[in-house]
Amino acid sequence: MEIKSVSKIYKLYDTNADRLKEAIIPSKKKRHKEFYALNNLSLNIHKGECIGFLGKNGAGKSTALKIITGVLKPSSGAVTVKGKIAALLELGAGFNPELTGLDNIFFNGNIMGFSRQEMMERLDSILEFADIDDFINQPVKTYSSGMFARLAFAVAINVEPDILIIDEALSVGDVAFQTKCFRRINEFKEQGKTIIFVTHSMDTILKYCNRAVVIHNGENIAEGSAKEMVDVYKKILVNLYDISEEMKINKNASLSEIGEWKNYFSLNKTLLEYGDKKAEIVDFGIFDMNECPSSKVISDEPVIIKMKVVFHDRIDEPIFAFTIKDVKGNELCGTNTMFENIVTSTSNPGEVVTVSFTQSLKLQSGFYTLSLGCTGFQNGELVVYHRLYDVLSFESSIFKNIVGVYDVESQIQLYKSEQSRVLT
Repeated sequence: MEIKSVSKIYKLYDTNADRLKEAIIPSKKKRHKEFYALNNLSLNIHKGECIGFLGKNGAGKSTALKIITGVLKPSSGAVTVKGKIAALLELGAGFNPELTGLDNIFFNGNIMGFSRQEMMERLDSILEFADIDDFINQPVKTYSSGMFARLAFAVAINVEPDILIIDEALSVGDVAFQTKCFRRINEFKEQGKTIIFVTHSMDTILKYCNRAVVIHNGENIAEGSAKEMVDVYKKILVNLYDISEEMKINKNASLSEIGEWKNYFSLNKTLLEYGDKKAEIVDFGIFDMNECPSSKVISDEPVIIKMKVVFHDRIDEPIFAFTIKDVKGNELCGTNTMFENIVTSTSNPGEVVTVSFTQSLKLQSGFYTLSLGCTGFQNGELVVYHRLYDVLSFESSIFKNIVGVYDVESQIQLYKSEQSRVLT
C-alpha cells in the first residue's frame, strides 16, 4: 500500500449564511476557513506488516484509514492499494441498524463485493465466531456495543482479506472476546496478512505491531519501531515535542526547560488533601529515565516518581512516601523513606527537598492513581504534614499477558525424565 502526499481539507463556515452565499454568489472572497484533517501524508505499508497508527484524538488517524478504505476521498494526493481490505473503522460502519444481524452479514458482504452464495459459505464460521445466539435475528439497533463489535469483527475476518484495518472497535468487547480476536489476529500475522491498528492502547501497539507511525495535526511526524514511536507518543501527550525542519521529535527537553512538573499531568480535582502543612508538597510527577514527564508508563521500564517539598518549620527525619492504587481505590504498592532505611536528617524552614523514587512498576495494563505524602514522628506519635491522595492518574502498559495486577517475573524451567517402573 502506498499513501502519497494525501491531504484532506474541510471548509469551516462561521454561519450557514456564509456557506449559502459562497455556494450561490460568485466571488473571489473566501467565506470559509480551511481545516487540514490530513496534510501531505505519505507512507508505504508493506505486505505482511502489522503497523500501528498513534496520535491524540483529532490527529487525523481515522481520517487516514477512511481514505485508505475509500470511505472518504482525499482533497489531493493518491492511495494505491494492492489486495482486498476488511475494515473495522467504527461501530456501525457498513451496517444498516434497521436490518437484522443475519441480513447485515449479507449486506456487508455485498458492500465488499461478495455474492449471497459466497457469504452463505462463510455464514457458519461468522455465526460461530460472533457467538450472539438468537440475537442474530434481531435488528442490530437493539445490539449492545459489544455485540456489534462481535458481529463486525466476525464478518471482517471471514471474508479472507489481504489487509485488515482495526480502528478502536475492539475496545468495547469483553475480555474473553478480545482474547479470541487477538488470537485470530496472530493467525493473520502468521499467514502474512497486513494489519493496521489505530488505538490509544500502547500495550496493543507494543505486543502486536512491528512498526508504528505517529500522526500529529494531520501530519506523519515520525515512523519507526513500535517501542520508539510509543516513546514519541508519550512526549506528545504531555506537550513535550518540538517538530524541527527535519520533522523529528525533540528528545532533548530536560526538566529545567519544562517549568512545573505537575502542569504536564491530568490532575484529580477531587483529590483528598490534608495535613498541618509544616512541610508542603508543591510539585510532583512521573518521569522516564530521560527525565521527561510521562502519563503513560511501560511496566518493565524504570520510572521515576518525584515530589518537591517545601519546609515551613524545622522537622527532624521527615518521611516521604508514595502509594499506587487501582481505579477502585485498592492500594497495590508503594514505599517510603523509613521502610527503605533512608536517612532524611533535619530540614529547616525555607528549605526545599526533592525526593525521587526509581523503580519498575511491573503493573498490568490499565489505569492507576498516584498518592504522595510527607509525614514524621513527634514524641512517638505520627504526624501528617501533607498528604495528597489520588493526586494524578496514569496508564501502564505491559508487553506480555499476565494474571492479576502484577508481573511476578517468574523464571520457568522444565525437566523431563522417564517414568520409573513400579515393582509389584
